[in-house]
Amino acid sequence: MLVSDEVSEISPEAVDAAVHAALAAIAAATDTAQLKAARGAHMAEGSPLARLNAGMRQVAPEHKAQFGKLIGQGRGQVTQALAAREAQLEQAETAARLEAERVDITAIAQRSRVGARHPLTLLQEQIGDLFVGMGWEIAEGPELEHEWYNFDALNLDEDHPARQMQDTFYVDPVERHLVMRTQTSPVQMRTMLTRELPVYIISPGRVFRTDEYDATHLPVFTQAEGLVVDKGITMAHLKGTLDHIARQLFGAEAKTRMRTNYFPFTEPSAEFDLWHPTFKGGARWIEWGGCGMVNPNVLRAAGIDPEVYSGFAFGIGIERALMFRSDVQDMRDMAEGDIRFSEQFGMVV
Repeated sequence: MLVSDEVSEISPEAVDAAVHAALAAIAAATDTAQLKAARGAHMAEGSPLARLNAGMRQVAPEHKAQFGKLIGQGRGQVTQALAAREAQLEQAETAARLEAERVDITAIAQRSRVGARHPLTLLQEQIGDLFVGMGWEIAEGPELEHEWYNFDALNLDEDHPARQMQDTFYVDPVERHLVMRTQTSPVQMRTMLTRELPVYIISPGRVFRTDEYDATHLPVFTQAEGLVVDKGITMAHLKGTLDHIARQLFGAEAKTRMRTNYFPFTEPSAEFDLWHPTFKGGARWIEWGGCGMVNPNVLRAAGIDPEVYSGFAFGIGIERALMFRSDVQDMRDMAEGDIRFSEQFGMVV
């Protein structure tokens, strides 16, 4: 064979060696990424077969057909092997991906429980929105309260039964005079001390008493107390406010009535009942809360002249309202955090 010295490497042995190296690399590829690397190493520019093919320019004319056929057959063999291996690998990768993504349609579906907002929270917000719509403000205060705000400023004497440890949670050391507030009335006192008159507020929040944990009592429960201090306020304004609340929460036929009672922070004082027109078992009167005109001593403790200003206050228990509004039989259900209870009366989210 007459070939120049520059292309003396072109020979059947050289072509066979390049083809066998390429076929071995193709067979060893286990994924399409490795196959792509083998294609670049054995078929791309600079690969052994590519160099042999480039050397054809130096082959004598009478030998070009022989060597061209030899190199062409080798390149064709490698190209077919690449195509076949690529099809195998793609099929295997597709099968593996399908298996990984396989869904057993006969299996029981996994279900995650949705949550539900607690009905007490919803009712508290509804009451707050009701008063905001009337032009009142929502006021808040600390649950850990000083004894002066919780008792003294509200006209409760030092020997009043509510101030004893069997009724109130005191915080050690007792000498600090800190208690867990027994009502949200301290918020009313803080408001009168810090805000300009007139005052129209509703103060919802948790309160704490040493009550038994049973179907009708909780040691931690929720109150909403209202306070108005302005010029010319009378019991008529109080009655109209209570009737408006009743109608908004329990229907157009709902109303309230007052029964004389005694509270240290109001004078005169009354308990008020609700006429519940849609009560399960028939319409009836239900005890709901306490109310009255703000005691002049309480106004004086806040630095307000009772000869110029007057006011009324009232308080309702939100748990109790929820009981006869939604026919909840056991108050403990409201405290135990069972999602099944909230799903019945709350808002599913």
